[in-house]
Amino acid sequence: MADTNPLLQPGWRDTPRTINGLDLHLVEAGDPGKPLVILLHGFPEFWWAWRHQIAPLADAGYHVVVPDMRGYNLSEAPQAVGAYALEFLANDVVAIADAFGAERFHLVGHDWGAVIGWWVAARYPQRLERVVLMDGPHPDVLGAQALKHPTQALRSSYVAFFQMPWLPEATLGGFDFASLKSMMRASAKPGAFEPGALERYAEAWAQPGRLTAMLNYYRALRDRPRPGEPARVKPPTLILWGGDDAFLERHVARACLALCDQGQLEVVDGASHWLHLEQPARINARILAWLDARQ
Repeated sequence: MADTNPLLQPGWRDTPRTINGLDLHLVEAGDPGKPLVILLHGFPEFWWAWRHQIAPLADAGYHVVVPDMRGYNLSEAPQAVGAYALEFLANDVVAIADAFGAERFHLVGHDWGAVIGWWVAARYPQRLERVVLMDGPHPDVLGAQALKHPTQALRSSYVAFFQMPWLPEATLGGFDFASLKSMMRASAKPGAFEPGALERYAEAWAQPGRLTAMLNYYRALRDRPRPGEPARVKPPTLILWGGDDAFLERHVARACLALCDQGQLEVVDGASHWLHLEQPARINARILAWLDARQ
């Protein structure tokens, strides 16, 4: 597969694995004997979301593993909504670490990757060294914050739209994914997506069944049990938040921080939701500084 994947850079390699009974596509870089860092992308990206982070992390001495999460791009895409329950998504991450023989690992997530990262940190704290989560809410936080802040409820209204059958697929998938591309452009700073980048994303979205699978991440939330006490997060966690995020207000980040036993919040001024693409040098420096502070 490595010979045919045009997105791979020198030193990157395709390493598909069967994880929890599903065929997942993963990209790997760096020395397998070094500390493992798993990078989790968000909606509606795929592993290539981390194109600016993979090489710097590998060059800094980390073993970097970047999955297409279940339902995305080249990973298997079950069509049942229940296949995207948060417990399954979190368990996939731990199973990836198991597949590479890592008892403990670092975790970096953005958007939905951060949502999953929060849940891995809450449910499997003993497996994690240090965590970096960007512009994605703790799953026990967003609902309460939307109830308290009507402006956040408005920003999150697309989640209700995604619950509908077939109409979101028709809307987002029509005219070569024009509305999905437009959403990404409109919510980002100029230059976040280099020429041709959105066409690369569209190729991933066009894989059979992938758009429905991607939306099923949101649809599975409706069947999630109502949380009691929000789950606390024990591993050291750095929260990076775009100061100009169009989808998530800063109070969401502060509510997430309140659930961390060892947390730090940094608002990245001048960055949108897509901070890892807009300010890669700054984000990479913060990720590396946080991971290198391990004891």
